[in-house]
Amino acid sequence: MLAAGGFVVAALTATHFLGPKRNSKDKLENFECGIESEGNARVPFNVKYFMTAILFVLFDVEVIFMYPWAVYYKEYIHTIGVQAFFSMLVFLALFLLGFVYIVKKGALKWEN
Repeated sequence: MLAAGGFVVAALTATHFLGPKRNSKDKLENFECGIESEGNARVPFNVKYFMTAILFVLFDVEVIFMYPWAVYYKEYIHTIGVQAFFSMLVFLALFLLGFVYIVKKGALKWEN
């Protein structure tokens, strides 16, 4: 571990001191996806975009957990039995409870 750590430190130090240093205005400018930046990046915009993205990821991950269960349940229904079915019912109930909660809170409403 000492040899690996020493190699990392030595490589970073050597590239810092021996590498080229060509700082220019163009090089130090922010670059995003080939589009030149314009204006201030701290312009406020609606938080609903973030809410929609976060809720999509949350519910998408929950749905991803259902797929392996369904495949496994179809193949091994005789070995995992009723317990796996009721476990998924509890999971779905909690999933729907969370969905009802965000709908009641108005997280999916775009107009104010």
